[in-house]
Amino acid sequence: MNKKERGITPREKQFCCLYANSGNFKEAALYAGFSNPDKTGAALLLRDDINAEIDKIYKSRTKNYRERARAGYERLAFGNVSDAVRLMFDDNPSEKPLESYDLFNVAEIKRPKDGAMEIKFFDRIKALEKLECAEDGEQKSVSDFYAALIGGIKSSGEKNIDFEGGRTAESEILEEGTI
Repeated sequence: MNKKERGITPREKQFCCLYANSGNFKEAALYAGFSNPDKTGAALLLRDDINAEIDKIYKSRTKNYRERARAGYERLAFGNVSDAVRLMFDDNPSEKPLESYDLFNVAEIKRPKDGAMEIKFFDRIKALEKLECAEDGEQKSVSDFYAALIGGIKSSGEKNIDFEGGRTAESEILEEGTI
């Protein structure tokens, strides 16, 4: 059985994860436990299955980071501030209840010399704007592509590029309903 048929070993999978973190194949091979990290790391990067696994890890992480950022903005925009208010009215807060407070929306807490407490919250409007930009960005990138494609077709002077059934490229794109 050759390497492609057996799939990626656990050690090779670990190499892929470590390489995705560091971008250094020698270091990744060393930490994954290969005896000759320089040679083995370079050889692993030549394999299609290894590169596919690394790409899968990159895409997964990017998606996870975007989702985590979106969740954070949603929490800032719509989150509860009752624990921060409770903290403000507590004269001498002990450590135990503080650990259970949800202070995610709090940007800054100050206690001036006069004994009062100032609490600044993150801006909910900015969080909503970031959420809206993220939504618009996803939609805009697709429509920008199609707009550029149509612009390229129009500027090339070949408006009647035939697809199947005698349809033009422009009609093909416009029927998708994205523009």
